[in-house]
Amino acid sequence: MPLAIRQALREDIPRLCHLMKELSGYEISQEEMNNRLEFIEDSPFDSLYVCEENGTILGLLGFRIRENLEEVSKYGEISVIVVDSGARRKGVGRFLMNYAEKLAFEKGCIGTWLVSGFGREEQAHQFYKELGYEITGYRFVKRF
Repeated sequence: MPLAIRQALREDIPRLCHLMKELSGYEISQEEMNNRLEFIEDSPFDSLYVCEENGTILGLLGFRIRENLEEVSKYGEISVIVVDSGARRKGVGRFLMNYAEKLAFEKGCIGTWLVSGFGREEQAHQFYKELGYEITGYRFVKRF
């Protein structure tokens, strides 16, 4: 059976927690993941999708519409993308990225963008560059 994408569901929470740990390196409780799904349900801009093969979740995609006031336009933000470590280099990430780009195009966006942390240059960053993404700046954060 080929790869398929669908909206993330509550019954996916244990698998979503596993994937988020692979992305971030730290545990996310099922309660926290449930809170994220509730947030997404209430948001007109955010979506969370899973990529499956034969009923097994292999990847996760968070997608968000971002309005750009500088040029009065919209971008599709890939807010989360992670592929299970056992399924990498098998086309799952490319499948998810293509889906995000298709969503952005369908929603009238002029492009897609994402933020990726330092320390991922050899794997994730190279992958994004291969897909035509360019490094355009830095993200600055101040926490309260």
